[in-house]
Amino acid sequence: MDFSLSLKQKQIRQMVREFAKTELAPLAKEIDEEGRFPWEVVEKMGRLNFFGMQAPRQYGGAETDSISYCLVIEEISRVCAAMGLTLSVHNSVAVYPISQFGTDEQKTKYLPPLASGEKIGAFCLTEPNAGSDALSIESTAIPEGEHYLINANKIFVTNGGVADTLILFASVFPGNVKKGFSAFLVERGTPGFEVGLLENNCGMRANPVCSIILTDCRVPKSNLLGKEGDGFKIAMTALDTGRIGIAAQAVGIGQGALDVSLNYAKERVQFGVPLSRHQAIQVMLADMGTMVEAARLLTLQAAYLRDQGGDLSCSSAMAKLFASEMASKVATMGVQIHGGYGYSKDYPIERYFRDARATEIYEGTSEIQRIVIARELLKREEA
Repeated sequence: MDFSLSLKQKQIRQMVREFAKTELAPLAKEIDEEGRFPWEVVEKMGRLNFFGMQAPRQYGGAETDSISYCLVIEEISRVCAAMGLTLSVHNSVAVYPISQFGTDEQKTKYLPPLASGEKIGAFCLTEPNAGSDALSIESTAIPEGEHYLINANKIFVTNGGVADTLILFASVFPGNVKKGFSAFLVERGTPGFEVGLLENNCGMRANPVCSIILTDCRVPKSNLLGKEGDGFKIAMTALDTGRIGIAAQAVGIGQGALDVSLNYAKERVQFGVPLSRHQAIQVMLADMGTMVEAARLLTLQAAYLRDQGGDLSCSSAMAKLFASEMASKVATMGVQIHGGYGYSKDYPIERYFRDARATEIYEGTSEIQRIVIARELLKREEA
């Protein structure tokens, strides 16, 4: 069993680490406070093919292996979780499903601008009355000649405020959502397409999360992704991959929280010695470091299984569950180590604390991950 990274993977990690330190670290606090999407950094990311990691080379992508992909998401999230989220959602649940389920025409049209970062992708599933219960969606796509007439109200759309290409789920059979559950490629600017107000979220504030409303929006039938009724399969396949990306994001947040806590513990003096000399603090730091490393290994294992063509449902759910809960615990402990300063926006640990919490909710709550894991474990016992 070999746990070492290849030379290429190490080079990718080092390159991204330097990029995050140079380009993102100086802006992370500012864009969080302003809730601003940093286009100036996004353009640089595009040139490095960060937006094409899940796209085939023939369409301008990097076709990155899953371990390298996780390393990129982790290193970006270690400095700025909101941009790690942008990359994860764009690659995992927008670019990847098109690569897997799109026609040649769809791939040729949509993947090159997505891979270059010229256009940003998004995934529209959640609705006011449908979240964890995806089959409760009320969005409809009624066939009408060579088009579908789509009416939808999607909420909490990550990247929504800047996305140009969206995978949207609606039912072609209003009376039978399960049978009609389908996926559509919808472009910003289509008549009837409306971007709602940005959410005033607790964390991930540099990512423009918003609602997307479609009112009698006419989408060509050629924009159907897969076949009618394939939507649930497409959504679950995308989310299995997406959960690995979010797990990597959570690992990055946890590592970032540990980084700033280690630095603070070395600098802050109490009772005549640095905090790092106190055993109570050392115990907390040890637990934080152990949890981060355990989450990283679970995440990389899921990434390895994906590259080997293995079943991702259980491994990705385990990685996402453990890593997201780890990030929250580690950030909470980091706040405690900082004491009163940890509750101040002048210190980055407060941002890690807010950002970590969201990872337990999006792309499948912790409760849903446990259901998925239990279901897969029971299947194994029955087999």
